[in-house]
Amino acid sequence: MFQGGKIMTIAQLGRRLTLAALMTAAAIAAEARELQMGVITPPSHVWTKVANRIAEKLPEATGGSLTLAVFPAGQLGSEQEMFQQLSTGLLDSGLMTAAITSLRAPSMQGWFTPYLFKDVSAAIAAAETPAATDMLAELDAAGLHGMGYTFAGMRHILMKDAPAMTTADLANKKIRIVPFPAMKVWWGAVGAVPTPVNLTEVYQALQTGLLDGIDIDLDALVGLKFQEVAKGLTITNHMAFPSVMMVSDMTWTALTPEEQTAFQAVVDEALTWGSAQQVEAEAANLASLQAEMTVEVMTDGATAFADANAAVADSFAGNALIAQFQAQVAEQQK
Repeated sequence: MFQGGKIMTIAQLGRRLTLAALMTAAAIAAEARELQMGVITPPSHVWTKVANRIAEKLPEATGGSLTLAVFPAGQLGSEQEMFQQLSTGLLDSGLMTAAITSLRAPSMQGWFTPYLFKDVSAAIAAAETPAATDMLAELDAAGLHGMGYTFAGMRHILMKDAPAMTTADLANKKIRIVPFPAMKVWWGAVGAVPTPVNLTEVYQALQTGLLDGIDIDLDALVGLKFQEVAKGLTITNHMAFPSVMMVSDMTWTALTPEEQTAFQAVVDEALTWGSAQQVEAEAANLASLQAEMTVEVMTDGATAFADANAAVADSFAGNALIAQFQAQVAEQQK
């Protein structure tokens, strides 16, 4: 081999090629950007698993230009605190409850129409409606880029003592809720005392009697071991509980078009995977809880909670996008 009038040996050429490869790899590593993602749920929860799946697949999909660090179990603060971080660009992304997201995109409350869905599979299908897509677009005004939905299980009622089978059993009881309008209205109309408590503090609040019960999905119940301190579960299926994958606009606009496309594809796959996992988890979680606590099924919750359901419907009056969503879901479920 000749270079600059000198003969290079095969060994010298090999070393030079190896050095060049190492320099290229180092340059790629130096250019890689680590994104941070916050999740409120514990490591065992399906949403945290979805976040970890995105983190696992993103580097390969982007050719190593993007990586993702996941912070579960509220390590970065409450959802309200993480939303503040997203709006200022201190946090890149989050898998956030549609409940708290609805404080930025009011139409998201449509997901919490009582008894709109018979089960989590019906809620998952509703994510494909045009109105659900329009709800994501409403986040633009809050400086957030909505990427899609995944789901926890349906909402049920967990009580510290006996299961609640009538509204009388819930009267004046302190029930932990997610603090957003639809859930406040529903529980207030039931006659309970809606009590916002951070999810990470619920176990102790149930244990000490600060709370009498909680509005909860089975995945969170099992993952946070609330059955250790609360013994009465009523299967009500009164609301769905989606989460929204989002990215700060500051982060999204800083990505190249190729990175955006790859990121969206990874997210789409992970959200779909997570929803499928949740369908399976709903039955498995219920079976495990039936062995540990008293579980009752409310077969006609729509009638039992009719007044509360009507109060939520009244609170939605005037929101055209919620009305479109409800109509599209009804048509879908015919």
